[in-house]
Amino acid sequence: MNQINNSIFSRPFLESLFFIQNKWHQHGVLVHTLRVTYYALKAGEFKFFGAALLHDIGKPFSAYKKDEEDIEFGEYSFTDHEERSYEIIKNWSFVSNYTKEIVRYHYLIRDLVKSKKEDLLRYESKKKIWDTLTPEIKNDLAKFLLFDDLGKGKQRRQS
Repeated sequence: MNQINNSIFSRPFLESLFFIQNKWHQHGVLVHTLRVTYYALKAGEFKFFGAALLHDIGKPFSAYKKDEEDIEFGEYSFTDHEERSYEIIKNWSFVSNYTKEIVRYHYLIRDLVKSKKEDLLRYESKKKIWDTLTPEIKNDLAKFLLFDDLGKGKQRRQS
């Protein structure tokens, strides 16, 4: 897991929460989260309410400048942010296990596709996780990914 641990008063935490994430997100984490929640509820997918609110709770803590592109464009990377989000909520008794699972694996589908092209060791470890999930969770992760994408808004620049 990414070892970045920003404090709540750090520049990366505050910038990523309120203003800027990266080329794939038009908004900071807070507005993105509200948009994901809106789209899930608008579609009548109420089971995603908790996951929509909590899926990126760990992102500001894990924001960092990964490469020259991040530095050039003043943006952040969030490697394994979903695991960080899960670590924050895993012991919260008022959050269902279903919600915890969606939060923990909400990026898994995209990670599988990306790592299969770029990092076969990572792909193999993510594929092992995917193979342990139920068909229902796999289906729900695909649905949730659509709401997550809608929450991103228009891309600011092409990659």
